[in-house]
Amino acid sequence: MTERQALVALYSYIYFGPARTKLLLDYFGSASAAWNASEMKLIEIGLNSERVKDFVNYRKGFNSTTYFERLKKHNIDYLTINDSNYPENLVDLDDAPLVLYVRGKLKLEDANAVAIVGSRNITSYGREVTEKFATELAGVGITIVSGLAFGVDVVAHKSALEAGGRAIAVLASGPDVITPRSNEWLGLKIQKTGGAIVSEFPPGTTPQRSFFPHRNRIISGLSKAVIVIEGREKSGTLHTASHAAKQGREVFAVPGQITSPMSGAPHFLLKKGAKLALSVKDILDELNLQLGVDKEKLDKIMPETPEEEKLSEIIVNEPMHLDEIVRISGLNVADISARLTIMELKGIVKNIGGGVYKKT
Repeated sequence: MTERQALVALYSYIYFGPARTKLLLDYFGSASAAWNASEMKLIEIGLNSERVKDFVNYRKGFNSTTYFERLKKHNIDYLTINDSNYPENLVDLDDAPLVLYVRGKLKLEDANAVAIVGSRNITSYGREVTEKFATELAGVGITIVSGLAFGVDVVAHKSALEAGGRAIAVLASGPDVITPRSNEWLGLKIQKTGGAIVSEFPPGTTPQRSFFPHRNRIISGLSKAVIVIEGREKSGTLHTASHAAKQGREVFAVPGQITSPMSGAPHFLLKKGAKLALSVKDILDELNLQLGVDKEKLDKIMPETPEEEKLSEIIVNEPMHLDEIVRISGLNVADISARLTIMELKGIVKNIGGGVYKKT
């Protein structure tokens, strides 16, 4: 095996994780040396003897030729932390995965990614808000990251694709084990439309409860910011937000009904200092320096359309509320909201408050 392949092999023993794998690399000087270290030497450096025996048995059964041929056969790429095309947003994290398996493509523009997370038990309000944020962010060229779970995750991915944008789904299983199975079609669609399915777990790995926190740190780590839509006060959604805060990412929370238990997580985060997210513009304004959203970029990503021209004509003479614009135009409210956000960023219109827009 090459040194790069040796790192993949070593990291495929998932119970070492990034911390122990780094210690092994530091001590032995290379992945190849760590992979081939004797059982006695591994125990001498302080590893649990039962774990070492398990690793040695795993190593004996590991066929490198078969393993890498399987990856190639199933179109699963792999990136190590030493590769030049390893994701920019992950590389400097203390607990960055040393190996990532990728189905599809990660691109340079994914450095401008935003995660949208929330409850699996999505409400009608949560669905509306998720669709709005994912659609509008994807519309200005921002990659949407989530976990392909039920509820907010699926709506975020689906809305991003429907807006013609990119999505990245991070799994708590191997890249070839898309779960829940009912969402496999969406994962494959993400891959086929130019996005990516990502996992640090080797092929064939089935999801376990303990894997989800590891998955969540990658969701936040790949992103410039995390938007929390809904979730109970004690939920996995807060784990992702916690990872984001530790990683130096901005955490945004969308307020909900005070009587809804699904508002527990975002309201808790707002009390703890998360940024209030009432519109996509709140996200873009806060991240403007990192994202570098400007008129020239927007014109390239989203050139002027007949819809923009129609909306401009509607509000050319006087400011008008979004509801009235929807009534006059006959267009879908989500599409109009997304388009008005883009037009505002381009400097064509201005939101003067309360959902009222005027021509600039």
